[in-house]
Amino acid sequence: MADKCHLCLLGLIFLSSLLTGSSGVNETRVLISSGENVRLSCNNALPDCKSTTWNYERFRDSAAVELIGGGIKKTDTESHERLSLGSDCSLNIKNITKEDCGLYFCRQYVNDQQQGTDARVYLHVLHVSSSSSSSSQTEISAGRSVTLFCQLYSYERVSCDDWIRSERINLFWVNQAGDKLTRSDSRYQISAPDHCISSLTTTLLNEDHNREWRCNITQRNQLKTSATYTVKISDDASERSSSGASDSAIQFPVWCVEILRNPHGDRDSEKKSTYLN
Repeated sequence: MADKCHLCLLGLIFLSSLLTGSSGVNETRVLISSGENVRLSCNNALPDCKSTTWNYERFRDSAAVELIGGGIKKTDTESHERLSLGSDCSLNIKNITKEDCGLYFCRQYVNDQQQGTDARVYLHVLHVSSSSSSSSQTEISAGRSVTLFCQLYSYERVSCDDWIRSERINLFWVNQAGDKLTRSDSRYQISAPDHCISSLTTTLLNEDHNREWRCNITQRNQLKTSATYTVKISDDASERSSSGASDSAIQFPVWCVEILRNPHGDRDSEKKSTYLN
């Protein structure tokens, strides 16, 4: 009987190790809007940043790209001009774009031996755009219909819906006073083809010139970040519109990037997950 209990205890310990992990991976999720600057923390085992390496994965099947090696920034990457290594070995990224979303992981080495554990940072980028422009503003005539899309770009791993539901993530549009826009307002057509995308369609008025259309993202009812889109009313186009020009609807292709999970499928990793603004 004692032997059976001993075996049961060993089984429970083994199962626990599978669930909690032995590698001690430290995971952080960062939500930020495009155009902002961000600081990604490294799980420092050593104070000397010369031992630090930062790698990046955009897609789950893509090879990791080394951004920082031995404390030195690599200059052969597309984003190298916007990167810098902080005094605490953190990775600083300026002027975030939606293409920066993905998995970043920090490691420290001594004599080719890793010290401490991985620091994995999943970067989610909130971005608003329209079909007429990929930037954060566009010029259009009054009287035309415009559709804006607010999308959360993330590392591909698990379904967007699963992550959104588990962490109670919510995307929604607000007016200039900060009040939530709803489908009951006849001026706006709001739809959510996916939990990671929210669209807003409206017919522009002259008073919408230089107006910021804002999309907020909350986690557990706490505001994490927001993204804006500025519409400029063209004087010439506005005159043509008032003289009887027909409305023209703008169409925008819809897709949603799957939300993250542990990219290497190692469920036996211990995950200390935190969320930062």
